[in-house]
Amino acid sequence: MPAPEQALWEALGWSPSAAQLELLQHLQEELRSWNSRVNLTRLVEGDDFWITQVFDSLWPLVSRLRSNPEAPLRCIDVGTGGGFPGLAVAIAFPQAHLTLVDSVGRKTQAVQAMAETLGLQDRVELRCERIELTGRQKRCRGQFDLAMARAVAAAPVVAEYLVPLLAPKGEALLYRGQWSEGDQRDLEAAIQPLKATITGQQQRDLPGGRGQRTAIVLQALESCPKTYPRAVGIPSKFPLAGGGT
Repeated sequence: MPAPEQALWEALGWSPSAAQLELLQHLQEELRSWNSRVNLTRLVEGDDFWITQVFDSLWPLVSRLRSNPEAPLRCIDVGTGGGFPGLAVAIAFPQAHLTLVDSVGRKTQAVQAMAETLGLQDRVELRCERIELTGRQKRCRGQFDLAMARAVAAAPVVAEYLVPLLAPKGEALLYRGQWSEGDQRDLEAAIQPLKATITGQQQRDLPGGRGQRTAIVLQALESCPKTYPRAVGIPSKFPLAGGGT
């Protein structure tokens, strides 16, 4: 199976070790195999995998990868789908422990099997449940250094999912596409009742004309009120930016 050109890693600003590259290639094989049975994602081959899956999962984390990738890191990937960004993060950060959450059982079963085949079972845990429930579990609420969500819902909704999961000084990473002033206003309004603030924002164009991406980083100013996340379905139906309570 052809590996991506070195130019891709140069564009990312980080290169995997030989062992990590082998794991990423193995992940592609596993994803291809499982996708034929479960329909996890259409982004499996060539640049669809290497750019739209792997590169897009890792680019907001390059500063962490450059500084101290071996540091212990407790991460949660909300709405993991076919395993991204969670499995890519698990490979890139050898000391990271990942909790991957999705409400679709056939997807979590497939991703669990992929993690085991890759030898990541000691560091990757799957939870099949709605994230509104995860955020109220003692084992998860307030426990994570990094909470991530990619292509899940509107930013105000994702913020309500992620902020309750953060440990003190933890960060929520929102993977977004193009970003407007209206998006910014909505997110700023939504995070006020969550007692959180925006601490970082970066944008870049993916290689190969794959589109613009925006990464938003949130931090909790204090403990998230116990009101949040609200009951299953409420955050998406009545986003905080729209006046929901």
